Amino acid sequence: MTGDNASVLARLMAQAEAGGADLLTLRALVEEASGAGAGRALDALGLGEPDARRDMDELRQLLRAWRDVKRSAWKAVVGWVVRVGLAMLLVGMAVKLGLTELIR
Repeated sequence: MTGDNASVLARLMAQAEAGGADLLTLRALVEEASGAGAGRALDALGLGEPDARRDMDELRQLLRAWRDVKRSAWKAVVGWVVRVGLAMLLVGMAVKLGLTELIR
């Protein structure tokens, strides 16, 4: 809850308490309203169903696996680039040193 919302809520609760409602009842009312609002927000996002927790866990696992695959792919690409670079360096050194004569 933002600072403005908290101060408005505190003022409303103080006003209601001054009008005769006890603080315990007001707190319970706010708690119930918060729970109902959170439930509506989850329903609006499609996360209010009983299987939503399992679905979110599966999505987290899928995202984690995707990140692992990306990391592994980059490591493989870098490894191959290094290998090709070293092979080209060795071929260049062989040509420069005249070792190509030995192959013929």
